[in-house]
Amino acid sequence: MSQLQLTLPDGSVKQFDKGTTGLDVAKSISPRLAKAALAVKVDGRVVDLTAPINSDAPVEILTFDQPEGRQVFWHSSAHIMAQAVQELFPGARLAIGPAIDEGWYYDFDVPEPFSPEDLEKIEQKMAEIIREDAVFCRSERPRTEALAASRAQEDVYKAEILEELEDDTVSFYKHSRFEDLCRGPHLPRTGLVKAFKLTASSGAYWRGDENRPMLQRIYGVSYPKKGMLDEYLERLAEAKKRDHRLLGKQLELFTITEEVGGGLVLWLPNGARVRNEIENYWRQEHLRAGYEIVFSPHIANLDLWNRSGHTDFYKEDMFSPFEAEGRAFQLRPMNCPFHISMYKSRRWSYRDLPLRWAELGTVYRFERGGVLHGLMRVRGFTQDDAHHFVTQEGMEDELVWLLDFCVHILKAFGFSNYDVYLSTRPEKAIGDPADWERAQDGLRAALERAGLTYQVDEGGGAFYGPKIDIKIKDALNRSWQCSTIQFDFSLPERFDLSYIAADGQQRRPFMIHRALLGSIERFFGVLIEHYAGNFPLWLAPTQVRVLPITDDLNEYAAAVVERLKEHDIRAVLDSRSEKIGAKIRDAEMLKVPYMFVVGKREAEADSVSVRRHSVGDIGVKKTEEAVRALLDEIATKGLDKSETNE
Repeated sequence: MSQLQLTLPDGSVKQFDKGTTGLDVAKSISPRLAKAALAVKVDGRVVDLTAPINSDAPVEILTFDQPEGRQVFWHSSAHIMAQAVQELFPGARLAIGPAIDEGWYYDFDVPEPFSPEDLEKIEQKMAEIIREDAVFCRSERPRTEALAASRAQEDVYKAEILEELEDDTVSFYKHSRFEDLCRGPHLPRTGLVKAFKLTASSGAYWRGDENRPMLQRIYGVSYPKKGMLDEYLERLAEAKKRDHRLLGKQLELFTITEEVGGGLVLWLPNGARVRNEIENYWRQEHLRAGYEIVFSPHIANLDLWNRSGHTDFYKEDMFSPFEAEGRAFQLRPMNCPFHISMYKSRRWSYRDLPLRWAELGTVYRFERGGVLHGLMRVRGFTQDDAHHFVTQEGMEDELVWLLDFCVHILKAFGFSNYDVYLSTRPEKAIGDPADWERAQDGLRAALERAGLTYQVDEGGGAFYGPKIDIKIKDALNRSWQCSTIQFDFSLPERFDLSYIAADGQQRRPFMIHRALLGSIERFFGVLIEHYAGNFPLWLAPTQVRVLPITDDLNEYAAAVVERLKEHDIRAVLDSRSEKIGAKIRDAEMLKVPYMFVVGKREAEADSVSVRRHSVGDIGVKKTEEAVRALLDEIATKGLDKSETNE
């Protein structure tokens, strides 16, 4: 039998017989790895642990510790749940059941929504299937044959999926008494799922389109150890307390109404104050770093979006055009064509580059009603957009600088843990594949020069170029997509951009798209949940609440408020005729960072008794000293002075 050379992640090379499997490779490394193995990555592609390997390739054994291993684990769990649902509800039609960031969901077409009692029964049936320790088996058949069978069985959702596939052959996975159309891969067997929980059920439109059937979605999560499930459930309970929609209402930060329209945010005064601080800091740091701030309109001629390629590659996410004076106009889904038009307003030399143009530009995207979610998924949002126009030889240096700037800004908001991804060419893309390779190599080199550890997201790039994504980790260790740095060689070509090089010749600039916070709305939602509404002092809508113990101290308390306001500290006076305990409780409920309690002794000594939210009394200070301490905390954003430029 011919031999294979398989390269392991540590760089070592091992020889195996042709047709060996990932499980064989795992066993050759250690019994412990073989026991934990879930799937195998062969030459960058994740496949079943039992799939034969027939050519030399780099291989990596995937366990639950790796994101791709967890995705296999959770997708297999979704299949187990789907079997349980079909056996308990024989008429249930299957839609889709993907793995998500933590766990999975599966959508079903059933006559009635699932009740809590139904979920309990489904969990019991899942436990039976898991105890069977049934093997997941892959099979393939012609797409036309699978489509005919789905239509005959009135399996309308699978039939629709099959109609859209271009492959001649499609794969199915079977375990126990259940089979499903699926690309895979899957676990070797059901018994590897040791702990699971169905966490919620809700309505969900087919493909997120409110004009399509309403399905019933069940969410679940699973783990190879019970202790891991217990930890997750604790985090889930904490996440519910931090839900930005609940805190947004409690703290009067924002509202979204059907009267105005789904996905369109109304910023209430408290939320607007926080947003204002975010934007002020954003502008300040961009100007310090050498950016220029620009502004552009909310609409443009449809021809602009045709030329940019958005109407070809992004049409489904754009609102319908409208007419004015016989011309078609389009609400902007992005800001880039405007910045390109600005670039074309004059001639540029290599001495002028790089140009760094930034804008807080509000964009509009047609998100389906079924996927709208508080501030996290909206139809109108303000993108903290920037575009860098650079010389070809200066691109790598600019990318290194930009990565450092992103990390600096995120740290000020309290985010120092993140995952970095290099996203490569997707299936639908424009441009020469050779240009894509050169661009991806440039991004990779910049990441390595910046000393950032990163993962490769195969096929995750934008249609116009590869990108770097930075996903921040919040207080619950959840990942949120925020910063993105996207390389673009298409738009400079489409709009015929140029600069005069050192040799006097016209050259094509490279263009870098950059969103740092992502969108103000989504980033604000992440901040609410990260801090559980307990914003750091510099961001808090009200920074100090001054609480007089008795009504006759209101005049002194008002004077303290005015002294705070003179220093631009956001302070309010609680002059209600309430007991001081009630005033403190209310300030705690509103999550005000500091309370200045004033009694007769404080008034006589020009001082305040300082309380910190969720900490309590931290002592009496002279008013001037207390103000200085607040100003210092605001200036440093709560960071050590060694961590800030301010």
